Amino acid sequence: MCSRVSKIDSGSEVANDVLDSILCNVEATQLSRNEMTHVFLDLFIAGIDTTVVTVEWAMAQLLRNPDKLKKTREELCQAIGEDETLEESHVSKLPYLQAVVKEIFRLHPAIPLLVPRKCDEDVTISGFQVPKDAQVIVNLWAIGRDPTIWENPDMFLPERFLDCEVNFKGHNFELIPFGAGKRICVGMPLADRAVHLMLASLLHNFEWKLADGLTPDHMNMKEQFGLSLKRVQPLRVQAISLKT
Repeated sequence: MCSRVSKIDSGSEVANDVLDSILCNVEATQLSRNEMTHVFLDLFIAGIDTTVVTVEWAMAQLLRNPDKLKKTREELCQAIGEDETLEESHVSKLPYLQAVVKEIFRLHPAIPLLVPRKCDEDVTISGFQVPKDAQVIVNLWAIGRDPTIWENPDMFLPERFLDCEVNFKGHNFELIPFGAGKRICVGMPLADRAVHLMLASLLHNFEWKLADGLTPDHMNMKEQFGLSLKRVQPLRVQAISLKT
């Protein structure tokens, strides 16, 4: 950030990005340097890291379940065609791909715990007493694997979302990877588009195989807890272009 400020002050060419946009409008934004740092960290963690983590889990689950991978690729070929360029408008024609994304949000929420909230007053929810000023944290990971909500919760089954009205936009509390209510994640529309397009593009343009002689049965699917729920072992794959 300091380097970019120096370039702006010296009259150098301004880059057409979010960083320069904010730095060039300090008076209008009224953000301190510390506040700017937090804004950019939010953009990186929420807008980039979580999307990459989600797509990596999707690829891992599809490669671990070759029948699901085959279904997803067949749908892409039928809806788009092998030589056609993938566009955002195609996503609505890909119900199985959408079901795969929902299943990944359920099994592997990029952010396993929602931002903590503080209770303004004593309240009773489903028989539980929540006192005033208590800190409340929603465990998305636990909700996604709750056997009272989901049948075979530990299995990767995108089919559970076919012909199903459940979505992740804050209306169905069994699936709220972006939270819900007036403080739902403002980046949800962007993440929604980015994950679907990124995953569809990877599957539409490349054939994928596990690297290093690894077989689906021996994949390590353990999670590493942190700011985002990453894989313990990064996914190693071999990509073969389908375009001539």
